[in-house]
Amino acid sequence: MKKLMDLISEEMKNAFEAAGYERELGKVTVSNRPDLCEYQCNGAMAGAKRYKKAPLVIADEVAKKIADSSVFEMAQAVAPGFLNLTLKGEFVGEYVKGMRAEKKYGLEEAKKPIKLVLDYGGANVAKPLHVGHLRSAIIGESVKRIARYMGHEVVSDVHLGDWGQPMGLIMNELKIRQPDLVYFDESYTGEYPKEPPFTVSELEEIYPFASKRSKEDAAYKADAMSCTYKLQSGVRGYRALWNHIIAVSVTDLRKIYGRLNVDFDLWNGESAVHDLIPGMVDYMKKGGYAYLSDGALVVDVKEESDTKEIPPCMILKSDGASLYGTTDLATIMMRMEQIKPDKLIYFTDKRQELYFEQVFRCAKKTKLVNDDTQLKFVGFGTMNGKDGKPFKTRDGGVMRLECLIDEINEEMLRKIMENRKGQSEDEAKETAEIVALSALKYGDLSNQAGKDYIFDIDRFTSFEGDTGPYILYTIVRIKSILAKYRENGGSVEAVRFGIRPPENDSEKQLMLELSGFNAAIEAAYDETAPHKICAYIYALANAFNRFYHETKIISEEDEARKAGRIALLALTCDVLEASIDLLGFSAPERM
Repeated sequence: MKKLMDLISEEMKNAFEAAGYERELGKVTVSNRPDLCEYQCNGAMAGAKRYKKAPLVIADEVAKKIADSSVFEMAQAVAPGFLNLTLKGEFVGEYVKGMRAEKKYGLEEAKKPIKLVLDYGGANVAKPLHVGHLRSAIIGESVKRIARYMGHEVVSDVHLGDWGQPMGLIMNELKIRQPDLVYFDESYTGEYPKEPPFTVSELEEIYPFASKRSKEDAAYKADAMSCTYKLQSGVRGYRALWNHIIAVSVTDLRKIYGRLNVDFDLWNGESAVHDLIPGMVDYMKKGGYAYLSDGALVVDVKEESDTKEIPPCMILKSDGASLYGTTDLATIMMRMEQIKPDKLIYFTDKRQELYFEQVFRCAKKTKLVNDDTQLKFVGFGTMNGKDGKPFKTRDGGVMRLECLIDEINEEMLRKIMENRKGQSEDEAKETAEIVALSALKYGDLSNQAGKDYIFDIDRFTSFEGDTGPYILYTIVRIKSILAKYRENGGSVEAVRFGIRPPENDSEKQLMLELSGFNAAIEAAYDETAPHKICAYIYALANAFNRFYHETKIISEEDEARKAGRIALLALTCDVLEASIDLLGFSAPERM
């Protein structure tokens, strides 16, 4: 189904052509003076110099060509040469009625679907998720859902930090605390225990303790490095212990990501490419891409067009150790071999932009990816507290993500308990969790990813304004009206295709907002911008609430008119629910 704006522009282009002017001058935009008209065309202004005519003369000639249009109710030429446009209600009504007949409400899926790999999450094993992990997870999850809705094939990967020195630190500390563990007996040849010798809470206590001590005790750090070496060299006991660390950590991570309604197709970590790195390094050397610089192995990635210095991409340090970039390049190589994606998108802090620029250029230069493979970095800003500084706990520490979720759940439950209408406490808790997730996700996703934003729990949990709870409250209000229609003997299913032309301004505005669904989803995908969907559903919710307050629905006496409005509400509800699903949350049945 064509986008409404495309259909309007097509009609206007035909008029310009019929008047003897170039078609492309007929581009239509939303009016910047909604008090005067719904849309506008500035093509006469652009064509004035080319055709050596006053723009108002051109606009007047074009307006006459669409006097009998089935699209425009009004096409008025106004000084100095604008065309003010208003659509016919019948045209708008038919468009919205057509949306109901379409599988995805008029959205055209990609004509040439591609395969994407999305890299988001970035959790580290043996460490709790903190608020810094929030944005990557929920932005990446939303982009995944949007891309799939567009018809693309998507593979998502959490890309765990599960290798290197942190593992050695944990193992060394375990060895000190529990020296008799069989994992440290390198002569042992039997089966290792199936149950881990620690809990996730113990793991989360061990790592920061070990990390702090290693910075103060050189011998302790050397022992930890020895453990790291044994792990990476494949010593049985250390690998078995590492498997326990992964299993315990991933179980906990799945639980917390699950509370955010975030999931991954792959739970690969840096360890997945450890054995591929030597071969990749050898390939880069033999291909003449990598060379030694002050003992380190590097690849030049600067280009003639650069306006700033782009340092070489370091592949190995002077002591032969690999780096994050080495792992990321090997991961790209593995993904190209195993998944063969057309595009890879990485979601992480925007301060890593230069790093990813180096990695992507290196991947292109060394031909780890195809010439037409797209590599995209989506950098996000910081979630800040009300003081404008990165979000912290009350005592100044970095807040655990689990605690943030609990805090917003508690605030939402408090508000719902104050206003619960016949809900039991258990129902209220369940509803509070659903609404709290909308508050958290919408509060984040409604901002452009690259911008910092203030995490304001009072504003995010408000049922008024540009918030998740307001969107859900609107959906629940519509569901309540539809339920009442059913209670009175009506069938929503029977009338769902009966959308009629609008009979008042608020009904028309609701239809116009509805009609923008396909354009909003396409823009969100093309620009990797979930905030476009947030802006769309906020405008749609506002349009519905105005319509609700100004128009009879259940109390409407004319049954045909009532049925048409119920059909319009049912479509509005479906579109809103489809949209919030793309953002990664859902609506309750009542609030």
